Amino acid sequence: MDCLRGRCASAALGMTVPFALSVVSATNPQSPAGRIAPFISNPPAMRHQPHTSTLQNITRGLLGTFMLVAGTGHLTFARHDFQAQVPDGMPENKDTVVLLSGVVEVGLGLALLLLKGKNRVRLGVGLAVFYAAVFPGNIHQYTHRISAFGLNTDTKRLARLFFQPVLMGAALYSTGALRDLKKMTASNG
Repeated sequence: MDCLRGRCASAALGMTVPFALSVVSATNPQSPAGRIAPFISNPPAMRHQPHTSTLQNITRGLLGTFMLVAGTGHLTFARHDFQAQVPDGMPENKDTVVLLSGVVEVGLGLALLLLKGKNRVRLGVGLAVFYAAVFPGNIHQYTHRISAFGLNTDTKRLARLFFQPVLMGAALYSTGALRDLKKMTASNG
């Protein structure tokens, strides 16, 4: 059925064109087809795939799963507890903020589990920024002595504040963004 819709032809063409160009480039590397062949068979975007170690992959998997569970909690079973973290004076009501951040967290969790290449590095930076953006909620919970998520003492709420930088570091480390940021600062320094 798919072949009748032209999908077989496009799949065959997709495999044939790079092969044909590689043959042309091998026989005449100075021809226009010979010069473009390397970019089709191995485009620049595919040449540099940030490599992450097994530990980074495990960390990213755990963080992605954590984000999926947290985002689902925003939308369902922990919705009331998450509202306790929303600082007073937000332009939207607390439930809307919790629902929107839940959708964002589910999206970030899925992206952590599925994205590859340079997009993964960008995601790590974006996730670290997201963790920084929601940090005032943790401060609000501590300063207003709000019990939620089992954080029912000032000591537990204070300890939770120190967990946010760990999440930020895990986001940068697990995606390879930390390595890229170090390289950028070293080359600018």
